[in-house]
Amino acid sequence: MPKNDTSDRQTIDQQNAADNRGPVFSGLSGNEIYCIGLYGYRPGNLLVGNSVFALGFVGGVSSNIRTVVGGEISRITEMIAEGRRLSLERFNQELLQSGAPAATGVTSELVFHAGNVEFLSVGSAIVQTNSQLPAARFTSSSDGQELFCQIDANYLPLDFVFGNVAYSIGVARGIIGSFRELARGEITQFSNIFNTTRNLALERLVNEAKTKNANAVVGIRTTILPVGASAVQEMVMIGTASRNDQIQAAADTVGGVITSDLTAEEMWNVTKLGYVPLKLVLGTSVYSLGLAGSIKAGFRNLVKGEIKILSDLIYGAREQSLKRVQEQAAAIGADDVLGIKTYIYNIGNGVIEFLAIGTAVKRVNGLSTKSDQLPPQAVIRDKDTFINTAESTYGTDLQRPTR
Repeated sequence: MPKNDTSDRQTIDQQNAADNRGPVFSGLSGNEIYCIGLYGYRPGNLLVGNSVFALGFVGGVSSNIRTVVGGEISRITEMIAEGRRLSLERFNQELLQSGAPAATGVTSELVFHAGNVEFLSVGSAIVQTNSQLPAARFTSSSDGQELFCQIDANYLPLDFVFGNVAYSIGVARGIIGSFRELARGEITQFSNIFNTTRNLALERLVNEAKTKNANAVVGIRTTILPVGASAVQEMVMIGTASRNDQIQAAADTVGGVITSDLTAEEMWNVTKLGYVPLKLVLGTSVYSLGLAGSIKAGFRNLVKGEIKILSDLIYGAREQSLKRVQEQAAAIGADDVLGIKTYIYNIGNGVIEFLAIGTAVKRVNGLSTKSDQLPPQAVIRDKDTFINTAESTYGTDLQRPTR
């Protein structure tokens, strides 16, 4: 365990006085402050970067893609990526002006205003005091607790990275709706499109990490969100580009950069057990429930009981998605796939998408953690102390936290 004797560390108030600085306005919780303190960091100020774009561009592009057969809408992907990058650049400028070397808990969000979309990057600066680590500049998507777990598992953070892809669900719905006699079962064409599209975000995340001289992207979080009121959705993956010399051989087997959506605590645990993540693997299958209108008509008088034909179809979609995950893991020589999560989406017109996602891992020699066990403060979940049950107040959406 890193040195954490309180007699050897100044309190935050003492440090403030010694540095002749005013009060710190940090987004870090008490548990996060404790955890970063174990590696010689103290909290700095909350930092924000933003950029506002007109949503009219999205509507103009999406209105001209009615004949496109699914897949990526590259112009919207590029617009969103540009907005995210601009907000991150301004966040980094604010970090540089603050004099702090690093920031943790960095986010990249979309906030929709009337006719506009704001790209918002928020995080908290952290300052080295008696750090046991080499002085280094970095930004991380990990919060303070996750950052401790990551560093203690020997994944040194380098930079916040993201990969995204924009695509139109509306196009797929329209095409599927024209197939009045669509048979039950998988629609292979759309499964292939969705698998390709969803993997583009991961590919772009990896490519950005390579520019940072990283051999890992850890703590990946995947979000699918609508882009305004259009039929367009964005899939974005964010994570922390990192370097761990212990895993280089494993990274080389997957093209130089390992990817993982395991939580930071899980990452620490699997490292302790001798496993290295290889790749975030995902599989998707698009299934037609077949003649949805006729099926509904046939069950109008059904009060209760299993609809076995639908049970079998949804089971088949799930099995096909998991099979694709298994095939990807086998192709890179993984021993297991951990943390599998499954999601089901109703595309419309009796068509569903089933998505499975997890992290393929392999047991290797030579892995270690700096500590024998994690401190309780690294795994305690913070509780919400501000709760808003109203959808809006004075016309402003308050459901999205900015921390």
